[in-house]
Amino acid sequence: MAKKAKAKSSRKKAFLTDVKTLRTRARKHLDQGAIGDSYIGNVQTTIDILQSVLATEIVCVLRYSMHSIAATGISSESVKDEFAVHAKEEHEHAMMVAERINQLGGKPNFNPEGLVSRSASQYVEGENLVDMIRENLVAERIAVDHYRELVRYFGDDDPGTRKMLVDILRTEEEHANDMHDLLVAHEGTPMLKG
Repeated sequence: MAKKAKAKSSRKKAFLTDVKTLRTRARKHLDQGAIGDSYIGNVQTTIDILQSVLATEIVCVLRYSMHSIAATGISSESVKDEFAVHAKEEHEHAMMVAERINQLGGKPNFNPEGLVSRSASQYVEGENLVDMIRENLVAERIAVDHYRELVRYFGDDDPGTRKMLVDILRTEEEHANDMHDLLVAHEGTPMLKG
């Protein structure tokens, strides 16, 4: 019985394409760039989704940048610094997404026209420091939920895009946590239930 299980197990793992086939496949359709024949997902759908992700990241860059300049108040300097760090990291995300769109054969859409309508998050300035923190927390929660869904959507169909989104998601979760901590510090009451 153990021999049958071992034989069955080794058959399951025999999924690798032989090198000759890989070499032949790589030479076909060189115009497809990084895509190739083994790409399982729908390239155009992936590009369209990533255009929305790119817009979301750009809106976050703009909102955090504005907040890093406009925040005022007795304890605003450290918060402004945090907003500036987040703006820089959101910019890095935007560039990663733009590069992935390019790898897939698309043209990243940096056009400011319609940017907010393409974005999952909103651009809300806020009236004061606490409003700014709250709006950034809301935006981060939207991004976290959206990116979690996208990670599940891409699954094994596009591991490159999924990995990029997982990496971005991790940072967005940190941003949400940072904004939550700032909100608690400035409002004085914890929002999370322990």
